[in-house]
This record gives sequence, structure tokens and C-alpha cells, in this order.
Amino acid sequence: MAVDVELVLAVDVSWSMDRGEQEIQRDGYAAAFRNPKVQEAIMEGVNGRVAVTYVEWAGTATQSVVVPWTLIDSKEAADAFAYRLATELPDRERRTSISGAIDAIAPMFAGNGYDGLRRVIDISGDGPNNQGRMVTLARDAAVAAGITINGLPLMTSGGGFSWGSIPDLDRYYAECVIGGPRAFVIPVNDWSQFPEAVRRKLILELAEDWPLEQPASPPVLKAQAMPAADCLIGENMWMERQQRWMDDAR
Repeated sequence: MAVDVELVLAVDVSWSMDRGEQEIQRDGYAAAFRNPKVQEAIMEGVNGRVAVTYVEWAGTATQSVVVPWTLIDSKEAADAFAYRLATELPDRERRTSISGAIDAIAPMFAGNGYDGLRRVIDISGDGPNNQGRMVTLARDAAVAAGITINGLPLMTSGGGFSWGSIPDLDRYYAECVIGGPRAFVIPVNDWSQFPEAVRRKLILELAEDWPLEQPASPPVLKAQAMPAADCLIGENMWMERQQRWMDDAR
């Protein structure tokens, strides 16, 4: 079936986020699909319909499809998708493998029953890649397959284990994670910004033409808009942590 966009919402559920923060993510996406402007963006496309799936990820072997590929072609369908998100409980898993998520998700487009004008993976997370192959290799393979990767870096403070976070996660996402036509990053600096950031991001991904920037909205950082970042910082941090454990055990 022809659709305007095939969209994978790939959401980090690693231990660096507590239950409350994970629920904010779920609730934010559910609220976005109930939002009239998001629904309008869906209906005003060339085909007036999109296909969406919601996937949670953490380590290399941890990717869980929460809501499978779903056709959204009406307010009722969007509301139903939101309801399914709101009724599922998120899991918490170990490690952060953005590359593992991309590698597992990219094949999901094949044979899903939809033919989109665009294929998009939307990744949200609160830390850099620290497991699996280099994130740039996974990104480049997905982009070569015609997939655009957008990012929602969560630069928030809160509970959980935050040792793996970095202060310039937005730079990391812009240089190391996103790619493809019209790729962009929307940073989230506080959880209070999350619902609006998700709503705005979905409109950008689903709309045929990008809306004008609003000064009060979170900034959109397009690909190659920032200085180079260390794309192996997460792996190096993990190795340093392992070394400290070994030193302490002696």
C-alpha cells in the first residue's frame, strides 16, 4: 500500500532512565498522535496516510516491537495508535547500542506491506553508543539503503545510572547518528520539553513541507550543522569503566 512515510519510532529503554522518565516518553508519543496538528500533517500528505511502528531498544540484542506496523489514515487510527502506546508498560534493559537498534530496524521496512515515499528511523536516547559496531557504520548502511535517520537526544537530568551521559549529546547525534535526506536533530534539555519536542518532530517527519521555525520551539539541528564529535566516546567510556572495575578488584 502506498503511504507518504514509513516511520519507525525507536525509543531508548536503557537503565540510564528511570520508570518515570520512560513513562514520560510513552505518554509524550501517545499525546503527539492525539494532537490535531500531527493528525493534520498525516492527512495532508500526497497519500493522506502513513505507516508507523514503535520499537524499544537498549543493548545489541535488545529490540522489542511494542506496536507493529500500523496504518494511520484517519483521526480514529491515530487515536487508536496512541491508545496502544498508553496501555503498554515499558521495560528497562542494559547497555546502549544505537548501532544495534539501527541494524535491527533497517530490515523491518522490507516486506512490511507498505511503499512509502520516505523511510525514516526516529531514534531517541540519552547516551552515546557503547555496545555493538560503530554507530557510523550502521548509520551509513541504513542511509545507503534509502533510509533517513533523525534524532531526539535526551540531555536531561534525573534518576537512574547516568554515568554514560555526555554534555554534548546533541553534537554526537548530529555528527554520528543522523543521516539521509532532510535529517535533523531536536535536543531535549528538560523533560518538560519532551511532549512539545515529540509533537514538533513528528510534524517535521510527516509533513510534506517543513513549517516555519517558531522561536519558542526547541532548535532543529540539521545534519552537518555542528563541529565534529567523537563517535567512539561511548565505547571509550565503557572501556574505561571496565578498567576501573578490574583495578578495584585487584
